[in-house]
Amino acid sequence: MFDVHHPLLMKPLAGLIVLDFSQFLAGPAAAMRLADLGARVIKIERPQGGDICRQLYISNLGVEGESTLFHSINRNKEGFAADLKNPGDLALVRKLIEKADVLIENFRPGVMDKLGLNFASVSKINPRLVYGSITGYGTTGPWVGKPGQDLLAQSMSGLAWLSGNDGEPPVPMGIAVADLTTSAHLVEGILACLVRRGVTGIGGRVEVSLLESILDLQFEVITTHLNDGGQSPHRSAVSNGHAYLGAPYGIYATSDGFLALAMGAVPTLGDLLGCAPLLEFSDKQTWFTQRDEIKGILRDHLKTHTAAHWLGILEPADIWCAEVMSWQKLRQTEGYRALDMEQTIQCPHGTPMPTLRCPIRIDGEIYKSPKGAPSIGQDTTSIMAEFALR
Repeated sequence: MFDVHHPLLMKPLAGLIVLDFSQFLAGPAAAMRLADLGARVIKIERPQGGDICRQLYISNLGVEGESTLFHSINRNKEGFAADLKNPGDLALVRKLIEKADVLIENFRPGVMDKLGLNFASVSKINPRLVYGSITGYGTTGPWVGKPGQDLLAQSMSGLAWLSGNDGEPPVPMGIAVADLTTSAHLVEGILACLVRRGVTGIGGRVEVSLLESILDLQFEVITTHLNDGGQSPHRSAVSNGHAYLGAPYGIYATSDGFLALAMGAVPTLGDLLGCAPLLEFSDKQTWFTQRDEIKGILRDHLKTHTAAHWLGILEPADIWCAEVMSWQKLRQTEGYRALDMEQTIQCPHGTPMPTLRCPIRIDGEIYKSPKGAPSIGQDTTSIMAEFALR
């Protein structure tokens, strides 16, 4: 099916066929990452409307009548239109599944069972298939029917109580961290199952959920909670950067911006910054027990000069610190440019859309592709001919 001279064969997953039945973010992002690494990803969508994410806008920003979010997480895929409730279309999809290596779905529990496309059913027609499923809260228990949505998973997991200062309401992260973490976990599980298949010749089922993934993201702090008598996390009242870390950890205003300080010896900071009150905290225990007092001193002192002034003192002394940058400023730096993180993809009607590339390098190679997200059913005809789907 593949030309041995095709450049995709230079990528580690070249030759693998992935069927992406998923919608929204976590599933499509996982399929996108597999495509970045060389897999051929075929997105299965209903003929009318397709993936709901096509109309899930961020800041009302769209490209070619669809959301930039959809285009960003469905790049590098082919499009196949099928109504899974139509017996004829369903039969075609089952034939396509026979040829596939990986299937990804994130329907609510029970939907694939009703369609006859659950793992038990499709593994009979393709024992080598690796079947990846995403749910909101697993497949058992009283929360199975709850909506699997990022903000809800963040809120239920306890994550929102780690950000923001003490005394403030819970603060969710400003990105879809549950979806994206779940996506990464699904890719890990699929790749592990593919390695096992290489040994045994048999596929398997990979299951992840938003709640389990967002809990795992917190494994360090939850482990602390499990071993400290079940105490609640105590956020700092000043410049909270981590509910479980002592001073000076946090972000502080300067006269012209903001400065991030990671772990470090408080008296050393006092010497370097010319802040005498910090010299009194020589006992490391006080960096925790008097965290807010120390941070208050730092807060007031760091406002007296610019971020560049403080960086010029701290960085030569090997203090872990950084300027807090906006995306606009970051993109102007040589450090960002050296990473070559941006690429431009082509949408179905030719509109160029800048986005980010795959962050993984293999053998020193950066993986980019100009291929954008497909229109609904864009490749149905060619795929049907290629696989003799009738």
